[in-house]
Amino acid sequence: MLNTHNIFYQKKILVYGLGKSGLSTFKFLSEKSEIYLFDDKKSKSKNKKIKESIIGYKKLLKKNIDYIIISPGIDIHKCTLAKFLKDNVKKIYTDLDIFFYHYIKNKKITITGTNGKSTTAKVLYEVLKDQKKDVRLVGNIGNPILLEKNITKKTIFVIEASSYQLEYSRIFKSNISAILNISPDHLERHKTLKNYINAKFKLIKNQTKKDYAILNTNNFYIKREIKIHKFLPKLIKIDKNVDIKILKKINNPYFNTEGNKANLAFILNIAKILKVKKNSLFRSLRKFKGLRYRQQIIHQSNDLTIINDSKATSFSSSESILKSLSNVYWIVGGLPKKQDKFTLSKNNCKSFKAYIFGKNKNFFINELKDVIKHESFLDLKSSIKKIIQDIKIDKFQTHKTILFSPASASFDDFKNFEERGEYFSNLIKKYR
Repeated sequence: MLNTHNIFYQKKILVYGLGKSGLSTFKFLSEKSEIYLFDDKKSKSKNKKIKESIIGYKKLLKKNIDYIIISPGIDIHKCTLAKFLKDNVKKIYTDLDIFFYHYIKNKKITITGTNGKSTTAKVLYEVLKDQKKDVRLVGNIGNPILLEKNITKKTIFVIEASSYQLEYSRIFKSNISAILNISPDHLERHKTLKNYINAKFKLIKNQTKKDYAILNTNNFYIKREIKIHKFLPKLIKIDKNVDIKILKKINNPYFNTEGNKANLAFILNIAKILKVKKNSLFRSLRKFKGLRYRQQIIHQSNDLTIINDSKATSFSSSESILKSLSNVYWIVGGLPKKQDKFTLSKNNCKSFKAYIFGKNKNFFINELKDVIKHESFLDLKSSIKKIIQDIKIDKFQTHKTILFSPASASFDDFKNFEERGEYFSNLIKKYR
């Protein structure tokens, strides 16, 4: 249900950052408030309204700004407006806050965590869509959160929220919140693990007694937070794997990996809160195909499986699928995450071989050298070429898996993980 008495209306607002989030905020608020735009890079937009709303630094200092809406990609400590933001830190909000206040009575389900956010949000969206619900998939996946149209009081929002989005939000909250897992990530931005955890748990701290928080208590960091703090919402603790009988009823190999079993446990609990009938739920789960470049099987035969997991940007993300595989030719490399650690033991990796590629290969060699057999290569192309040769030579293993799960960000050589995933798939087509 719409809230027309929004605190962000009839105000002077600075929107900082002109990516998807910033431009959608501008579009949403431009008829409701006086909007000024600022970006660290010079805007190339030809839109007249956008060009007229861009403000210079000196002029900005003379304005009496009510609110600053900051884009997720902005680090307030490392940006052009760092001093201005420090002086006005209490005015900083996000598009999540605007969204919450505008659709204050709509049901909101928010998914966060280090790994599995996109998959879990997408599965839940598909389940609710099959229930003939008016459901929208927004946030870090799907449309920017303020671009959705034709919202009614029955509209349900499934929101994927990253730590970047949650970090500066103040009033955003959900009816149902889920923290899937936490492992060290994005420390180049958050500086400390504590800051990263605090950003994730802001989702729970803002909730009330009427709300639900679903938490993975198998995770060390989540378990510790529950012991330290008292939270208001009803806590649902996930501490065990999905029952084998349920997995058999679903009968979808996609949910057989350790990571996806954990994601499935969250879906089952959310569905229970929403009173989704089991038969209908299982039917939806049975047909789920997975996300592109997230543990995506791009080739399957009697002797070989090829998996494109380009979305894996940390060791913990890659480990979740490695745990469920054997006879793996693992391709790893890219821009490593600060303080990232490989936690699988040598015993876990007996049937693995790592093919390490790229400019940062020394980081991965140092992390894996005592645990897993490995070779290093200049680039992704040469690593794939060597894997194809090794597979032809190795006659002993009955079924082999080529796993492209880079365990790192893609920005060393690619625009994003999608471009990296597409490049891998195209290379595989050439060499197979």
